[in-house]
Amino acid sequence: MRSGFLSFRPQGTTTQWSATSRIWTQPSIRHILVYLGTSMRALTASSILGLLLLAAPASHLSGYQDAGHAQDPGVYRVNVRLVLVDAQVVNKKTHQVVSSLQRDDLRIYEDGVRQQISSFSQDELPLSVVLLFDLTDSVRPVLKPLAASALAALQHFKPQDEVAVMVYAASTRVIQDFTTDRSLTAAAIDKASRMESGEAAFFNEAIYQASGQLSHGTNPNSRRVIIWLTDDVPNIPSEEVKDRYGRSLRGGVLHTEKEALKELFRTGVVVCTLLMRSEISDQEDSLRDSSKIIGRMLYPPGEVYKYAQASGGEVVESNSRKLPAKLAQLIDDIRTRYSLGYHPSMAKPKGKFCAIKVDLAAEVKKAQKDLVVQAKQGYYR
Repeated sequence: MRSGFLSFRPQGTTTQWSATSRIWTQPSIRHILVYLGTSMRALTASSILGLLLLAAPASHLSGYQDAGHAQDPGVYRVNVRLVLVDAQVVNKKTHQVVSSLQRDDLRIYEDGVRQQISSFSQDELPLSVVLLFDLTDSVRPVLKPLAASALAALQHFKPQDEVAVMVYAASTRVIQDFTTDRSLTAAAIDKASRMESGEAAFFNEAIYQASGQLSHGTNPNSRRVIIWLTDDVPNIPSEEVKDRYGRSLRGGVLHTEKEALKELFRTGVVVCTLLMRSEISDQEDSLRDSSKIIGRMLYPPGEVYKYAQASGGEVVESNSRKLPAKLAQLIDDIRTRYSLGYHPSMAKPKGKFCAIKVDLAAEVKKAQKDLVVQAKQGYYR
């Protein structure tokens, strides 16, 4: 998360970060503290000052004050929180991505209240991508085709896009940290294709750790994406299964589905899955007895469609023949997602979850009835 106040003063004074709360005070602009909250981008001091002078006289500024801080009549703290939301519009019949919409064709709501879209773009943000490989037994028969498709798809990344390679079973391992060197990424993919694990597949732990990895990317202004290569056959993350098939955790904490979803919302990561099943995958699915159903209820294992829906991503199913083309198209679709920005119209306590809904304008719905919007379901202040 990127949060805090950016403090700046007139020439001859210093600039520093502080962890103070948002405060409005009355007249005299001696310096401004710019609040940078969750899912924001920094603005320059001169930009903020210009916006203030254009928007209203200082005498019209009012707001709320934190009683825990002493008043300084020459200090202004201006809330410029910018929430960024990735959205993708798809024709539900043809499954084709619609990339021709404009700002006025979309609507965005926070906790049911419509927000004004202040920024709108496509194909402008660089990508930070984690290629997340499932190493468990059921994936092993299709792991090499998955890896080969990932290698072929590298050419669809732009020079400024950074890619990391991670593998998982019960726990995760970073094979290659974020890099723009495609030869390093290719070597890591090749290494991943030759790895195997006899441990359980703990999906929640994998998504939690991959989301955290993306928060350490080298480009803070990138679009953060997990491209998950799996068969969607998780193990029940109970204590018994953890003890028997999770030795690499070494007694560590196993994160829950709820914690993994919270980490997704915290980091603003989009989860997109390339799903390919083996015969073992189908056999595993056919063995769902009552004990497994109860286990899934008690210990939700996570699954690809739920993570995609929560983060605004997508799931692409494929066979080995179509795999390279499907993954290449997935990367191209990620790049052309709509990036919407808005300044929340209401103050909310720090740490509160804010629900987000991106919708189509009424006239677009009427003209094109088969379109659906995919976007993250919310974020934490």
